[in-house]
Amino acid sequence: MSAALEMVNLAAAAKGVTGNLGSVGYGLAAIGPGIGVGIVFGNGTQALARQPEAAGLIRQNQILGFAFCEALALIGIVMGFIFRS
Repeated sequence: MSAALEMVNLAAAAKGVTGNLGSVGYGLAAIGPGIGVGIVFGNGTQALARQPEAAGLIRQNQILGFAFCEALALIGIVMGFIFRS
């Protein structure tokens, strides 16, 4: 994987792009958790509207799903520091 990243960095440098391309990769990687958070809270809101008596359980599952989605975003930002070239 390091060789492929080096090849991408060399190709970008040849075209005049400077800086760390890891920030672009993280920006693209943050799309997934953003969509996931939207799905979690959208479906949670629908579930609360359909069964208001189960609000405690639904809210608990919403928070758990949100935490997992945000963990993916944090893993993405850490990978930029680990695989820095």
